[in-house]
Amino acid sequence: MENKNPNDVIRVHIIVKGRVQNVGFRAHVEYHALQIGVFGWVRNIDKDGVETVAEGKRENVEHFVEIVKKGPSIARVDEAQVEYQEPLGELTGFHVKKAFYTS
Repeated sequence: MENKNPNDVIRVHIIVKGRVQNVGFRAHVEYHALQIGVFGWVRNIDKDGVETVAEGKRENVEHFVEIVKKGPSIARVDEAQVEYQEPLGELTGFHVKKAFYTS
């Protein structure tokens, strides 16, 4: 069994779908990211999605993932795609990015 140190730096890419736009989802994610101490960004994608990338200590990122999967109380997350990636170390702070729409 792999020993997972809570202080290891990890990176996560999350896409959530559902009622996640116009409900304060991005502000909710940004607020909690800053409180927890993870670096990255969040943005709207397409008409029913939010995408976020975060990096930080394993325990902080894992806590952040649970917050994103839940969202604010007014939101409804129908689907959450969570992909752990190798950390790149290029992220500073946490901010809301301009929306990205493919259609």
